[in-house]
Parts: sequence; C-alpha cells; structure tokens
Amino acid sequence: MALKLKLIFTVLISGIMSASAAHAAQCGNTAAGFEAWKSAFASQAKAGGIGSKGLSALASTTYSTGTIYADRHQKSFKLSLDAFMAKRGAAGIVARAKGLKRANAALFASLEARYGVPAGPILAIWGMETGFGAVTGNQPTISAAATLAYDCRRSAFFVEQLMAALKLVDSGAMSSSTRGAMHGEVGQTQFMPKNIMLYGVGGRNLNNKNDALASTANFLRGHGWRAGAGYQPGQANFGAIQGWNAATVYQQAIAIMGAQIDG
Repeated sequence: MALKLKLIFTVLISGIMSASAAHAAQCGNTAAGFEAWKSAFASQAKAGGIGSKGLSALASTTYSTGTIYADRHQKSFKLSLDAFMAKRGAAGIVARAKGLKRANAALFASLEARYGVPAGPILAIWGMETGFGAVTGNQPTISAAATLAYDCRRSAFFVEQLMAALKLVDSGAMSSSTRGAMHGEVGQTQFMPKNIMLYGVGGRNLNNKNDALASTANFLRGHGWRAGAGYQPGQANFGAIQGWNAATVYQQAIAIMGAQIDG
C-alpha cells in the first residue's frame, strides 16, 4: 500500500512539473514569439507577487528592436582607456564636475558624511552616465526590460530586472510610461530596476538629483566602500567602482576622473 501511494505521489509531482515546464515563458531571438512569451510570463509574474499595476504595465509592452540593436552593438567599451575617455569627453566632465561640486558643497558633504563616499566618483558617474542629468534616455523602460528578458542572450539577468521593474510599478516608483536608456536603465545615474530596489533611497525617484546621487553613494557603500580609503586600481574602494560597471575602461575612467575632481 505504501509503495502504491509513493508511486501515485511521484506521478502527480511529475505531472505538475511537466505542466509548469510546458507553461514556462520561452525565450526567443525575434519578435515573432514575444506576445506568446508575455502571456506565459504574466502567469509567472503573478505567481511571483506582481500586482495589477505591474501586470497591466507588462501587458502594454512592445518588442523593442532599438533595444536589441543597442544590445548587439556596444563598441565603446572595446576602446583603449585614452580613446574611451576622449570619446566620453572626460576633460569636459571633470571641468563641469568641479563647478557642480562647489555649487552643491552641502549636498556632497552630507553624502560623504552618511555614506563615506567623496564627491569625485559620484560626480564622475553622474557625468559619464547622463551628462549630469542632461540625457537620461527616451526608451520605454518596461518594454526594454521585457524585450531583453524575452531575448535568449541574457534572459536570466533581465528576467530579474523586469520583475524588479514591475514591482516598482506596483509601488508607484515607476510606471508604464517611465522612459530611460536602451537596456532599462533610468534616472540621472542610470540605475537598473533591481538596483533601485536594492539601493534606491529617498523617494526612489532617480530623475530627482538628490535621490539619484544619494542612491549612487548608497550603491557604492553597498559594494564595500570604506570611508577614507583610496579608490584607484589596487586600492580598497576600487572594487566598489567595479561593481558599478563591468567594463575595465569604464572603471578606470571613473577612478581617474574622480581623483581629478576631488583634487
């Protein structure tokens, strides 16, 4: 009798797992399967706690060919450090950052007191990411995240980003009309949705200067930043900068410009 019950239980579990697999959202590399994927993913999202606002935002997404093109054509990170900094206008960023540091001295002093991060690297990131808030992107954020979650190249990573974005929609920190960069980055320092969930402070409004800069300092602290330690390659805080962006030239550029700004 016990053996029979065990066999029945095994068959039931196998059936449930097979049904789940059959209904799991399948990635794809063209627009053709996107709507079917959305339908399947909506079930997963609902099971994962996404509410009506988030599900509505997901339903309104469209496949973004622009996002896919941008994802396949990232070339500047392959440049030498000197070429990368020239292309990004490092000298101009440093010059403007010094003025912004003086004009916002109280703000940067409060950020360093709270998070241990000096103005230089925060300003370098702000300048590199959006030209100090001038260019934050015009791509529909939820569609960008959904497109990359569906795309097979880095699906697992972007499924996490999409789920975070939908949770932010549910909470009111983001909406179906939120716009940002091509990969789903938003705000003045271009946070991915999951990082907003983890490190966003204040109102989590990354289009607000104070929220964006405080969130950036909090991100660096969350990646091991130690107050008073150096942040050049080989120094204690360079690892926190590496957490910001995986490209070596980007990491080095932040460190170099940060030191010039702080100097």
